Amino acid sequence: MLDDLDRRIVEILVDDARISLKELAQRVNLSSPSTSERLRRLEERGVIRAFTVDIDPVALGYTLQAIVRIRPLPGKLHQVQKLIEDIAQFSECDKVTGDDCFIARLHIRSIDELDKILDQITDKAETNSSIVKAQPVKRRLPPLA
Repeated sequence: MLDDLDRRIVEILVDDARISLKELAQRVNLSSPSTSERLRRLEERGVIRAFTVDIDPVALGYTLQAIVRIRPLPGKLHQVQKLIEDIAQFSECDKVTGDDCFIARLHIRSIDELDKILDQITDKAETNSSIVKAQPVKRRLPPLA
């Protein structure tokens, strides 16, 4: 669990991970050393795993996203997982329960590119894909409370 001060630090960092320690300390009304210590403890506890950059795939030419449900054929689970890991257009993949083993998100430039990617998998798995029209909820943190 996070106390109110840790929660505030995390919220500020989610909004701007490049904020200076001095500015962060001012915004949470702590000294820089105290803020630094809190950050260190949040990292040690695994609450903060990384300070990252948020890249817009569209700016790189990836104008389409697809969600693909993947059901490996018998005995092909590990091969399919390796393929997914090795294909750079797969930006996320979850191993799930239910009829499908994987649900993955791809960033692609065209439907032809999607077809070429799925062609690499279809001899080892059944796939079902959907093109993303909009993303009303972007990836976000669970409640910090």
